[in-house]
Amino acid sequence: MTSFDTSHVKNIVLLGHAGSGKTTLTECMLYEAGLTTRRGTIEEGNTTSDFYELEQQRGNSIFSKLLHTQWRGYKINIMDTPGYDDFAGDVLAALRVADTGVLLLNANFGVEVGADIIWDYTERFRTPMVLAVNKLDQDKADFDRTVAQARDHFGNNVVIVQYPLNPGLGFNTIIDVLQMTQYRFPVEGGRPEKLPIQESERAKADLLHKELIEAIAGNDETLMEKYFEKGNLEENEMRQGLKKAMINHDLFPLFCLSAKKNMGSGRLMGFIDNICPGPADMPPQRTLSGMDLPCDPEGPPCLFVYKIFSESHIGEMSFFKVYSGTIRPGMELENGADGVIEKINQLFVVEGSKRIPVNELSAGDIGATIKLKHTHVNNTLHAPGKDLELAPIEFPSPLMSIAIESALKGDEEKLATAIRQVCEEDPTVLLEMSQELKQTIIHCQGELHLSVIKWKLEHFSKNLRASFSRPRIPYRETIRKPVQSSYRHKKQSGGAGQFGEVYMQVEPWFEGMPDPKGLSVRGRDEYHLDWGGKLVFLNCIVGGAIDQRFLPSILKGVMDKMHEGPLTGSHVRDVRVIVYDGKMHPVDSNDISFKIAGMMAFKQAFQQADPQILEPVYTVTVLCPDDQTGSIISDLQTRRAIMEGMDTEGHFTKIIARVPLAEMHDYSSSLRSMTQGRAKFRMKFQEYAAVPPEVQRRLIDEYHRVAAHQEA
Repeated sequence: MTSFDTSHVKNIVLLGHAGSGKTTLTECMLYEAGLTTRRGTIEEGNTTSDFYELEQQRGNSIFSKLLHTQWRGYKINIMDTPGYDDFAGDVLAALRVADTGVLLLNANFGVEVGADIIWDYTERFRTPMVLAVNKLDQDKADFDRTVAQARDHFGNNVVIVQYPLNPGLGFNTIIDVLQMTQYRFPVEGGRPEKLPIQESERAKADLLHKELIEAIAGNDETLMEKYFEKGNLEENEMRQGLKKAMINHDLFPLFCLSAKKNMGSGRLMGFIDNICPGPADMPPQRTLSGMDLPCDPEGPPCLFVYKIFSESHIGEMSFFKVYSGTIRPGMELENGADGVIEKINQLFVVEGSKRIPVNELSAGDIGATIKLKHTHVNNTLHAPGKDLELAPIEFPSPLMSIAIESALKGDEEKLATAIRQVCEEDPTVLLEMSQELKQTIIHCQGELHLSVIKWKLEHFSKNLRASFSRPRIPYRETIRKPVQSSYRHKKQSGGAGQFGEVYMQVEPWFEGMPDPKGLSVRGRDEYHLDWGGKLVFLNCIVGGAIDQRFLPSILKGVMDKMHEGPLTGSHVRDVRVIVYDGKMHPVDSNDISFKIAGMMAFKQAFQQADPQILEPVYTVTVLCPDDQTGSIISDLQTRRAIMEGMDTEGHFTKIIARVPLAEMHDYSSSLRSMTQGRAKFRMKFQEYAAVPPEVQRRLIDEYHRVAAHQEA
């Protein structure tokens, strides 16, 4: 394959709401460049990008793909991304290494929620952006409405470069106001006929051309002066000004497309190679140590791994961008995360499912390699001895949790290996081995994300079967009134016996509570519990009723019972335990005796102290279109939500509520179904709060019923 230097590489990421036409546009680009002789279609399941069986079954992209094409002396790396927010991790990873984003807008629906979500990500990375209004050949296509919504959502920096002459079923003509040319396409699409702009459109084209020039000049003082002097800008000046404005995230040029009919893709590709910034045009990367890293093929070798995917016939592939230097097979590079040396055995450029070996990749290029044993997503590999570690991608927090276990006895280790592989490939999947809940829990982004995880596990091994269930809730237990109790542990069975007697007072603890009345505090221990809350342990023994050496054993007995509360087996929190009296035997008293006595005295007191179950409560923020607020609020109220208010965030209505975690299990799929995917949500732990009495009764009954079943 032809080797490309840094100045002739462009890296673009195709973005958009599901169904906006990203994969179809990819097919056009490959076809226009001559890399394929026939454009694949979603309907026929034969696109170069969506080559996985699951994607062909579902009819949409699930994973981001790396492809490349050559266009007029440039190599264009294309990253096709999924459109559902469940797969935001792949979108963020692609944006991290792209130099230009192409956001597709569906002319039938305007700016959809997926586009808004993606725009937030592009703002985070300050990615230069091109907008493309697609599906202009469809009956309900409305270009003007889509442009108005784009400016409303993304700002007035959206500038029209092209507009359609005849959107709708007969669409075949685009007017380009940058080049002041009219393009008319044949029925089958492809290369258009270049024509002068027809007289009826001349005034509109001139006006848009002037607006484009003024927008470009308005972001560059030098060009502004030239514009005032001459009243116009030359085409080359406009190109340079537009590139600079895109890099600064000041202008977002807008194009026209019918990807399905292959109308407009060639002109878009021409704009990408002529104007869109390449890696050498972008500001240098900044290392974690604060050093600038220019995109220089002669610089120290440095690459960043943004994606890992495992395929059965070749193993684990690591996808990366070269940020400095030139990478060649045989190189040994240091992992910035742990200092381990990795050898680059092979280099590939990627075209969907095809892996094409190459001898080198220069700074700015994107490629893949295999058999990196100790390298993960977000790792930087650089020249040994250099401190060039780059900032990691910040992936979104999970929104859904599911418990998983092996369906077949003996497959536990195989399942664990498969889950670890899924987590290695997808950093938005988190694995938790919960000792408290006695479950293995997968945290992910939603129902669609979970379906992909299940597919991956099934394909890891043909005979692997996993069962999924609702995860248990990490409840807590506490008390509401003070109680005194005592317990004598006495055991005699020949030889030395066991004896320990403990008197204690157990109280609900709160910050700033005074010392107990009528008792002398001789020792105080305060413990911030691993599971939240506090235990305060007071020694108020007088007269040596219990030897000091037995107090740690009493404390250990209390702590053991706090790990498994008497109501539901949940952790106990926020209690104060006061040991104020007891008895011991000169021969039979020992640590185990006082541990048991302390445990049982605490258990008795806890059960009499008006015990209360606490549940985790989250602040849930839902972002939705205004017309969806009523149904969303009604649904939240069925989930025991306490509404805290409404606001706006960007172009969304923001609904804020406090909702128990127990009611959020299926919320991701419910919200998507209720709003047709037009809303999104996030949740953050807020506090532990008391459950309603009827819920407490149900939880206690369920706990004892399960315990009785297990004993039977």
